[in-house]
Amino acid sequence: MFNNGFFIYFFALFILLYYAFRNHFTVRSFIVSIFSLYFFYKASGWFVGLVLLSAVADYALSNLIYTRRSTHSKKWLLGLSVVVNLGMLFYFKYTNFFIDFSNQAFSTHINPLNILLPVGISFYTFENLSYTIDVYRGEFVPEKKFIHYLLFLSFFPKLMMGPIVRARDFIPQLHQPYVVSQTDFAKGFYLIVSGLFKKLVISDYLTLNLVNYVFDNPSQHTGLECSVALLAYAIVIYCDFSGYSDVAIGIARWLGITIPPNFLSPYQSKSITEFWRRWHISLSSWLKDYLYIFWLGGNRKGRFRTYLHLFITMLLGGFWHGASWTFIAWGTMHGAALGIHKIWMEIGKKVISRLDKNIVYTFFARLTTFIFVCFCWIFFKAMSFEIALAMIRQITTNFSLSVWNEFFGNYHNVIYLMLLGYTLHFIPDNFIDKLMPKLQKAPMVAYIAVFILFLIVYSQFKSSTLVMPIYLQF
Repeated sequence: MFNNGFFIYFFALFILLYYAFRNHFTVRSFIVSIFSLYFFYKASGWFVGLVLLSAVADYALSNLIYTRRSTHSKKWLLGLSVVVNLGMLFYFKYTNFFIDFSNQAFSTHINPLNILLPVGISFYTFENLSYTIDVYRGEFVPEKKFIHYLLFLSFFPKLMMGPIVRARDFIPQLHQPYVVSQTDFAKGFYLIVSGLFKKLVISDYLTLNLVNYVFDNPSQHTGLECSVALLAYAIVIYCDFSGYSDVAIGIARWLGITIPPNFLSPYQSKSITEFWRRWHISLSSWLKDYLYIFWLGGNRKGRFRTYLHLFITMLLGGFWHGASWTFIAWGTMHGAALGIHKIWMEIGKKVISRLDKNIVYTFFARLTTFIFVCFCWIFFKAMSFEIALAMIRQITTNFSLSVWNEFFGNYHNVIYLMLLGYTLHFIPDNFIDKLMPKLQKAPMVAYIAVFILFLIVYSQFKSSTLVMPIYLQF
């Protein structure tokens, strides 16, 4: 993890070597690839071999696809890439899910397999698929040097938990001279420190001191406790994953590589469609471009098929997150909501265009979207349907403000930190751009002072219990 002592020494040695060979493109790529694979080895052991295996397979297949003249041959090679990548993902992630389903639905007696889920497999699988599909569609010329493709796939800041980066955005930067401007350094520093604060201070503290405590057994807590825990989880999952994404993007910025933002204040969305343009952007855009449009046909096959394709896309998006019926339910609800919103936009397009700038309408649109998203988070977080239903039951039937004073007395630090998390979330997206001119002029001692201040704050909230990033399980 980015917050342990090993990573500090690891990154210090890495950045020295990277800078020393910054103008030697191939050597630079070897250095980053070796460090990335070692970083992944420290996180997942010999599962690092899967990254190498998938890199070799898709590097070879993409070049074969590019050189073939026959469309039929290209389709077969693309199909092979899909089978290799999804087959590997299916085996490790979904085998036991379908064994369990078979045992329950058809009374089979198949013993579950002892399979460990490799770290990051969902992320680099999608990157491999986007690469071969882009080559197949003629949108990207495959990389000639294997080391550059390996670097694209294994780049350590985003290898384990994303963002899901596309080769056409990433690989061309490997052929550019190493240039880090004052803006790059300042923005990278801001993203790293703010990302660490969101993850290590806000998310971890709320997780350990309220969220896990309530979600483990919601029946033992009042409706008020369950409601606040749900609101806390909404900011926990945002701070956890957007914080990690910011750190990854910030580190990449220091290495002269620009990775697009992965979150844009998603809880400010006025509709579920807008939410998915702001939440986990790299995943939602991947699902849209490669599943909804490329494989399913998007909106090209009629109105009913459009709604069906939206539903299937989000259903599979939920299943991508985990081999569990709760994730399927989460994806199903989002898929249904996207379809309903699309119908609403078609029916009331003229009315909505007039109301869109109305403050009252905007407030209630954002509130409704936020409430729906939070409701869906119950199924995302809960370990089972029983826990999810117990959570809903407590909120709807056992809610009372009469216990507020006692609750606040026990959880006032949680409340304050949760409010801080939402305040940070609602800072305008262009705030960082306005801040950059001042940060660029700051002396190095100011950066050091800010980082020391962060370490002091972190030491006050740090727990002996390690809180693993939420998306590490996917």
